[in-house]
Amino acid sequence: MRTQFTALGRGVLLALFGIAALLMSVVIIAPSLLAGVGLYFVIPWALMLARRPAQLARRLARTWSGIEIPEPYLPEPPPAVPQADGWYRHDRKLYKTAKVPNFHFRLQWIFSDPATWRDLAWLVCQPVVGIGLGLLPPALIALGLSTVISRNPLLILVGVVGALIAFLEAPQAIQVHDHWARLLLSPTRKARLAQRVRRLTETRTEATDLQAAELRRIERDLHDAVQARLVAIGLTLGATEELIDKDGNAAKALLAKTRDASAEALRELRRVVRGIHPPVLAERGLGDAVRALALDSRLDVKVDVELTGRAAAAVEAAVYFSVCELLTNAAKHSEAGQVWIDLRDGDGMLRVTVTDDGRGGADPARGSGLNGLERRLAPFDGVLAVSSPAGGPTMASIEVPLSSGCLDDGEPKPPKKQVVIMTLCLLIAWLPGVAQGVVAGILKTVEVEDRSWILALYLPEAVQWPFIVAMILLGTALYGTAFYIRVNHGVSHAQRKALTPAHRDGIGAASRSPR
Repeated sequence: MRTQFTALGRGVLLALFGIAALLMSVVIIAPSLLAGVGLYFVIPWALMLARRPAQLARRLARTWSGIEIPEPYLPEPPPAVPQADGWYRHDRKLYKTAKVPNFHFRLQWIFSDPATWRDLAWLVCQPVVGIGLGLLPPALIALGLSTVISRNPLLILVGVVGALIAFLEAPQAIQVHDHWARLLLSPTRKARLAQRVRRLTETRTEATDLQAAELRRIERDLHDAVQARLVAIGLTLGATEELIDKDGNAAKALLAKTRDASAEALRELRRVVRGIHPPVLAERGLGDAVRALALDSRLDVKVDVELTGRAAAAVEAAVYFSVCELLTNAAKHSEAGQVWIDLRDGDGMLRVTVTDDGRGGADPARGSGLNGLERRLAPFDGVLAVSSPAGGPTMASIEVPLSSGCLDDGEPKPPKKQVVIMTLCLLIAWLPGVAQGVVAGILKTVEVEDRSWILALYLPEAVQWPFIVAMILLGTALYGTAFYIRVNHGVSHAQRKALTPAHRDGIGAASRSPR
């Protein structure tokens, strides 16, 4: 009951939002027409204003229906850069200041962004869709309850049942509106491809610098540790060769030192190998590798692992070394005594949370080692979030997609059978819902004598209103069926997309197992 009443209230707010969108569209379109008289400088302001209600619609869809609608906008262009002589060039003209070039850059950015025109299309359609879907359940409830004043039991029964159905299905109207908003306001495949290319361009340099830094670290470790010990072993063997005939006891002592030095060199070499890719990570997975880190740490580390499968080797390595860096920071800088590590996967994401009871104060914006963790996770679309108030505790959260990071093809088209059903429902629904329902009710109310093509007016007086209400409900049901097929297809695709590779492998193995 509470959900239905909340949906009715949100429907009223949706109708008010539709009225506001109508006023906003007038405010945006009217100044744009002034460009014909030379006032073209108002166009960027007007088009940017259209993004405000679109962003509000995205927030409402996330809050009301849990539907995430990413922002599809292209990044703003960089400001104009002066030439060597201090002038700014745009096309074939020179300017003393950057105002005119920056205006043209901004104008070109707004006009070339497909999301601008999708926002305008949504803004123009929002008054009709928002007011219609927002007020449809209350209107049907009011229409159904208004039959109570009549003396026709059949009409009262149909009206009350229709009002009850409209009340119970009120949340679906909000869902349909939010899915419609996602249809227009979400980024297209071309926009997502452009965002992906831009993201890869940003992370490519970071990944290259990180790889170069790792190679320098490995070279330094081999040069300073393993190579130095191997050189010392060679010198000791040379001295032993000279003493073996003169002083056997001294030669034996040098050989013992050489044996210890070789063992130490082997340990150093294994340490370098673990810094490249730990064997425990390759053999036993991320969970056991993090547990091994906890055992080697001098802090009291508690590890909670809930993993359903293994991620890609590169993703596991990035997360492993990130956790290792966080443990090192907790031991060196945070003065922590206890650390909690939570490692789990779900919804296609690998999530790691590292919490310590240290003094806090960690801030990636100050150029600390946390920036290196962000650069390490960036090539895998990973995200690092740090909460570290002064006095502690410090909590670092890592989220990395389990997939390879390739571009998603988006929601596939529904099967042909569903497309045919949706098309038929949308083509037929207006006949009972509008022509034989709403229009018939209006003509019946105003008592028009010309019955024309209204079927209800040819029926006996006792069944005219029940027939009109039934037609309205039939048209609403047909529209609802079309939207339900479309929405249910999107939800099913989202659920399939949320399955991790391990889940899909397990389902496939279960389906192939003999019974």
